[in-house]
This record gives sequence, C-alpha cells and structure tokens, in this order.
Amino acid sequence: MPSSWTSDSGGIDLHLDLPPVRGRRMAVEHALRQAIRDGRLAPAQRLPSSRALAAQLGLARGTVVEAYAQLAAEGYLRSRPGAVTEVAQGPGLQPQLASESAPTQIDADFRLGRPDLSMFPRTDWLRALRRAFQVTPHAELGPLDPRGSLRLRTVLADYLGRVRGVLTTAEHMVICSGFTQGLRLVCDALAAAGARAVALENPCLPDHRATVLASGIEVVALDVDDSGAQPDGFTAKPVAAVVLTPAHQAPLGATLAAHRRAEFVRIAAQRGAYVVEDDYDGEFRYDRHPVGSLQGLAPEQVIYAGSASKSLAPGVRLGWLAVPGELLDAVIEAKRRADRGTDILAQLAFAELIESGQLDRHIRRMRRRYQHRRDALIATLERYAPAMPVHGVAAGLHAVVTLPGGISEADVLAAARKQRIALTGLAPFWHSQHLCRAEGLVLGYGTPSEPDYPTALDRLGQIFGGF
Repeated sequence: MPSSWTSDSGGIDLHLDLPPVRGRRMAVEHALRQAIRDGRLAPAQRLPSSRALAAQLGLARGTVVEAYAQLAAEGYLRSRPGAVTEVAQGPGLQPQLASESAPTQIDADFRLGRPDLSMFPRTDWLRALRRAFQVTPHAELGPLDPRGSLRLRTVLADYLGRVRGVLTTAEHMVICSGFTQGLRLVCDALAAAGARAVALENPCLPDHRATVLASGIEVVALDVDDSGAQPDGFTAKPVAAVVLTPAHQAPLGATLAAHRRAEFVRIAAQRGAYVVEDDYDGEFRYDRHPVGSLQGLAPEQVIYAGSASKSLAPGVRLGWLAVPGELLDAVIEAKRRADRGTDILAQLAFAELIESGQLDRHIRRMRRRYQHRRDALIATLERYAPAMPVHGVAAGLHAVVTLPGGISEADVLAAARKQRIALTGLAPFWHSQHLCRAEGLVLGYGTPSEPDYPTALDRLGQIFGGF
C-alpha cells in the first residue's frame, strides 16, 4: 500500500509504493536514492533513526537498517558518532561522466566514449539505406517483431560468429536501442524472476550502475586488477548476474585472464546465474589478435551484448543481445513493453552494410586510424609527463593515466577546464568514495578531429607536464 515519510526539516515527502511482501527494502532504497539524486535530500541532511522511519512506514526495523547500510555502501549515506545517519557530501553514484569538469566552450575533447564522427561512412550508409528500401517487402515495415528484423538478426548471428566467436542463432538475437537499453531489458527480465542483486566491476561505467539500480536491483561491487574482474566477488553474495567487459575492461583496460573467464562461467553455471558480456569495443584491438567472446565458452550462461556506437556512431542507436534460451522469452517481453521494437530502417541499413562488406572495410580503416592516434597520445604523454603511467592501451578508444601521489584528479581537471579542454576523471567510475582505489584520467582519443589532433595533443601534454 502507498506510504510516505515527510522529513522534519525541509518538508521532504518521499512517497513509497510498498509491495505487500517482497521488495519492500528495495523500495525504500530506491526512494531515498532518487531523493538524493534529485537534490530533495541535501548533503549533510539528517535522516530519521532506523527505528523511527520503520515505525512511520510500518516496516520491520531490520528492513530500514539494511536499506541504510546498502546506501551507505554505495556512498549515498554516512553514519556519524551517536548513530546519526545523514546524506553524504558526495553520493557515490554519478549519473554523468564528470560533466562538471567540462568547460562551457570546448576547443579539444578527450572525453571517454566518443568515436571520430567525421569518419561516419555517410556514402555507404546512404547506399545501404537505399538498397534496403529497394529489396525490403512492404510487410517488413508493418508491426514489428520485438526481437527486431529477422534479416538483421540472421546477418548479425553469422557476423558475430565470424568476427567475435559468438555462438548464437537469429532466434536468440534481440535487437535493441544501444547497450544501455539491452542491459535494462536483461535487468527487468531478471527482476521479474525475483532477482535481488547484480554484480558490477569496480570501477565500471556509471551508466551500468544507474541502469541496474533503475530496475530496482541491488549492485554488488567486483574489484578489478591487471587480470580483469576478480571472480571472488561473484560468490560473496547471491547475485543473479555479473556484468563484465572482458575484452577491454571499462575503464581500466585490462583483458580478463583466461583462468578467470573459465572461473566466471563455472560459478555462473553452478549457481544458476548469468554473465552479461559487454563487448563495447571488441573490434578495435591493436597489438595482438582480438580476444574472442566469453559467450563462446558458455552460450547458455553468457548474455552477449554489443552495439554500433563505437564502430559507427552512438547516434545510430543500434545494439544487440544474444540471449540464452531460458531467459529469452522474458527479455523479448521486456523489449515489447519498452518500445515494441527498434527503428526498422536503421536495422535494414545495418544489415545491408554488413552483407556488402562495407562494415568490415570501415572497421579496418578506423582500426588503423585509432592505432595511429593511440600511438601519438602515448608518445605525447611520455614526452611531457613520463612519471604518469598510461594503461589500457592494447585496445579500444581510450587510455587511463594514473596520477602519482601529490597530484589530484580535481586539479588536473581544473587546469584542463581553463584551457577549454574536456577530460573525463576516473572518480565517477568507482562505486563509492570508500571503494575508490586510485585517482586518474580516462582519455578518449577518438576525438578531436584529424586535422586538430596534433595541436590538441600538444596542449594536453603541456597540461600534464605542468604538474
């Protein structure tokens, strides 16, 4: 039944639709988390004691104690001497990637996740779209199968098997509007089956955390080292799934070691859980052959997820899931409820781009270009800031610079902002302030544009060299 709590200071009214039995703790967590994000609960604002809030909401005290503990672990709340619980000065979850660090006017953009949009294959895309219009029956433009175009699903299943070692069929593919929606569909399907927790790498992309939490599921942190995510955290709590970036850990850049890949699959099978494989930039590996998909080891335990955001452009909004049989119907139903289907014209054009070989040629061109950009970035940092090691450069479109002691991430971001250079700090990727392991910068090298890149790199190097 609907309940509410009105704070004694500020008149904050938190409306809670509490389910009759299960999920009451998560409902409390979600309402408090959202109030902190929205600013309705301000930093340092005191919350009622667990006993008082439980009495007001008609809950067991233990339910509120667990909710407070979870939010404290995420960095939203803190406890002070005397058992006072208050809103933390800086909540752990940052929905945006350090947007406050970007200058109003940007001369050079080195933020994460931005491919070179000037290289979008416009002519090939237009030709593919025109061809798709010519060969597509009228019926395919009608009501959509929520899984997406059968033609694209068939083409993708073959393509992913060829280039990433994915073992799937068109029947197990679901087309979605980018990875974020794909993850939300999986989380919604798991939540509908009673899932209470999902494990994420620490650090991980902030959007991953926000997406899982938006489904009402608790987040469990998995520590990451030079061999990728550590499987121990997968067994620490009962989780329904673990989200991994095994080919190129986001953001630190490690490749998940072979023995850990096998261990994650083993644990998932043993516990009846799933691994969600975010293969966000698997096409771009420079120093050795691409690492095959984790999904190929265990197609019934691993949900493979990819998108066209890095290979083409984020604005294309095309993603895909290869879903194990037991979860497939639930994911399809989640997609049907979400939007009934993704833009059919974009799907058909993308299928044509793959079948014609143009996508392969485009990726080869971009791989050479991005490798050149990466090498230039490394050389610049070695020249200007040899004491700042660069990590995660074997693949992808970004590198991580670890800052030595005495140099703060905030100071480097502030110096870049004065020079109208946009950077992404490492802080938002950690699950909370308490789980922060290092300070650093995540440098995307997909932009600036090719003519401006050398000058922008030199300006970036001077900023780092100034410390």
